[in-house]
Amino acid sequence: MSDTVKHKVVHFFVLVFVMWVVNSYANDVEIINAKAEKQHVNWTIHVTLKHSDTGWDHYADAWRVVAKDGGELAKRTLYHPHVKEQPFTRSLANISIPSGVAFVYIEAHDNVHGWSKQRYKLKLR
Repeated sequence: MSDTVKHKVVHFFVLVFVMWVVNSYANDVEIINAKAEKQHVNWTIHVTLKHSDTGWDHYADAWRVVAKDGGELAKRTLYHPHVKEQPFTRSLANISIPSGVAFVYIEAHDNVHGWSKQRYKLKLR
């Protein structure tokens, strides 16, 4: 194997390693579970999140309920980091969801990366 080929192979593995390290620190918020409860005409939604909160500089700071068309139906702001409480569950009550809607999506947010790519499909019963 020539020195040029060896050099390219080493660069390739260094690049793969750097991408792996960057991806490990990306740590979007993970939606572990969600549950919906009908409360008279409105809903209460309980969401369990997991995130590598490090403190005020990087933590999961919100989740929201989104309709099929992408419209936000409700948002739960998380006002402090949960460094030593992972995963954690928070609820939001009195959410108005139009009748006939069979499911909604839950999306999670952190104060560094924004909205996670993960969407959790929650069936309404």
